[in-house]
Amino acid sequence: MSTNKTYSKNNNSSDNSSNNSLVDRKKRRSVDFAIKASWLSIAKMYNMIGIEHGITHSTGFVLLNIDQENGSPATKIAPLMGMEARSLTRILKSMEEEGLIVRQSDSEDRRKVMICLTDEGKLRREAARQSVKTFNTQIFDKISPEKMENFFEVIEHINRTAERNLSQKNDFIKDVRAKVEEAQKNNFQK
Repeated sequence: MSTNKTYSKNNNSSDNSSNNSLVDRKKRRSVDFAIKASWLSIAKMYNMIGIEHGITHSTGFVLLNIDQENGSPATKIAPLMGMEARSLTRILKSMEEEGLIVRQSDSEDRRKVMICLTDEGKLRREAARQSVKTFNTQIFDKISPEKMENFFEVIEHINRTAERNLSQKNDFIKDVRAKVEEAQKNNFQK
């Protein structure tokens, strides 16, 4: 058992408290768990708000990444959002069916498809924008600028580390494989 001082000292509480304590411990010990748990809470919050405006957090995120005046090339939206192109294609198809976007050929390069917001898309984009602004204001009102600067520095470092692991995939896989083999030799005691 770890001697991490962030562990809850009250282990005799109800099952629910015990489960919450376990989640809290995982958040404090695992970067990816903390990020994922936070993102799930944020996504639920945006979905709750989005219901009133007929959008999901995914749809809102796409709307926010489309230039509302000139549209955006379809090929540029997915990288902006950190998404795979095929996932974005499904969302765009749904948005087109809902009348939020239209696809138009680029006037300069017919091979390029521009994604443009309809009037309805612009209205829902504004709902998404106001949701993001309100949430960010709540965070910035409660957390000091210094802590926010640290947060963004840490997130940037986490992203660089993940991107480095993606670009050096074989080295990362080799490292993980070696650790798995070592754990198996030690009967998973580490």
